Amino acid sequence: MQRKMNLVAVSVTALFLAACSSNPSKQDVGMVTGAVVGGVVGSSLTYGSTAGTVAGAVAGGYVGKLVGKELERK
Repeated sequence: MQRKMNLVAVSVTALFLAACSSNPSKQDVGMVTGAVVGGVVGSSLTYGSTAGTVAGAVAGGYVGKLVGKELERK
């Protein structure tokens, strides 16, 4: 199950990055990075629970977007 989740996370990340036809903003990079890291952490904390993985990815994406937005201001 863990291998399947890792494959899904890598595939989704690859699709997000491939969809960018121009250079992504810091906000975009932060959101994708946060979602991937959040998904991995959520999966680890909930022992591979799908709900935990999705919740971690959503929370990580939100936090990553906020961090990227702040980095763009500077």
